[in-house]
Amino acid sequence: MRLINQTQNTILAEDVFIADTVFKRAKGLLGKKEFLSGQALILKPCNSVHTFFMRFLIDLLFVDNHYKVIKALPGVLPNRISCIFWKAHLVIELPCGVLKLTKTRNNDQLLLDQ
Repeated sequence: MRLINQTQNTILAEDVFIADTVFKRAKGLLGKKEFLSGQALILKPCNSVHTFFMRFLIDLLFVDNHYKVIKALPGVLPNRISCIFWKAHLVIELPCGVLKLTKTRNNDQLLLDQ
């Protein structure tokens, strides 16, 4: 699956994993040594995350149920807790730097291409 930013006409990720069970969401990126370019993790449903025990910075996108970006947070440090974004339906975790590289920002429209 590919994750595309339709507003900016860019590809955010080519290798998308969806964590849509309690176990998959709880595990998330924990235990990973690196987050490779081209990868993304979608936590669904989700409106807040933490980065405890992570080994690297990540970019976060809080997205509504129509895949519109509510909040883009670049370079989130390990051992942090995000705010709760009540209108978010899911959270997309990306390697640090993807948001800057693709110019992804609040209100951009995303597409998950099967």
